[in-house]
This record gives sequence, structure tokens and C-alpha cells, in this order.
Amino acid sequence: MKIIIDADATPRSVLEICKSMAVKHGLTLITVASFNHNIKSDHHITVGCDPQEADIRIANLTVVGDVVVTQDWGLAALLLGRGARVISPAGRPYKPENIEFMLEERNIKAKIRKAGGRTRGPVKRTSGDDRRFSACLRQVLGYGRAAAEEDKKREEDDSTQE
Repeated sequence: MKIIIDADATPRSVLEICKSMAVKHGLTLITVASFNHNIKSDHHITVGCDPQEADIRIANLTVVGDVVVTQDWGLAALLLGRGARVISPAGRPYKPENIEFMLEERNIKAKIRKAGGRTRGPVKRTSGDDRRFSACLRQVLGYGRAAAEEDKKREEDDSTQE
């Protein structure tokens, strides 16, 4: 098992969490990004700027049981079909039972934008997002279900204080 990160659009805090987790559990961490990004990683793969080039490389690297971090719903769908476990940098796992709905939603939003409409962009990243991602990664890796529960409780406590 290895952790593969679609590093083109992954926040630095997520990269650091993945690096820490990989070291702690003796896993290989591979980052993939176009040459326009400056990523510091022991196992970094630089690809060109052609559309989908990083996604194709990630798909070719992924085998059953790998964990992949990406924001790309299309790539997530492909990797789920290959038996990988895929999570978003927001700490939400992609699942076979919801990926079809997500792709349909992406298609609808693309049609709205193409027709001149506007759709909401992403919300600002918070420390709660980092905690949720860390808990999700631990759970997906099979380490610390109790730790994931603790992080979830802490996140709930933080949200009630805000």
C-alpha cells in the first residue's frame, strides 16, 4: 500500500499530514504534479502541463489497496473502479455508492457555467478541515478508529464554539 497525492491542487497542510502519516506507518508517499508546482517530496513525479497528464500518471501508478488524495471527481471514479481508496483534501472519502451522483452534479454545474451562469466556489479552508482530513486518512489507512472518533468530537466542539 502507498499514498499517492494529486499535488496540483492539494493544500500544503494536507501534504504535510500525508508525509507525517506515511513516515509514522512506514508507507511510501508519492506526489504527482505538473512542473508548474514546487513540491518537496522524496518521491515526487513531475509531469508536463497537458490536460489530464497528472491524472493519467496517477491512474497508472495506482494498484488495489492504494490510498489516493485528489479533488478530481473523475479521477476518483476511475480509481475507485481500480480498487483504490480515494479521499478528498477536505477529508471526505469518495465511495462507489455516491460517485455517480457527484459526477452528475459536476456535469450539471458545467452546463450552468457554459450557459453563462455562476456556481459556488470552494469555501475557505480551516483548521477543522485539516483535522477532518487527518482523521479520515487514519481511518482509510486502518489506523486509529478511536483517534478518528476523537478528532470528530474535537471538530464538533470547535464548531459549537465558533
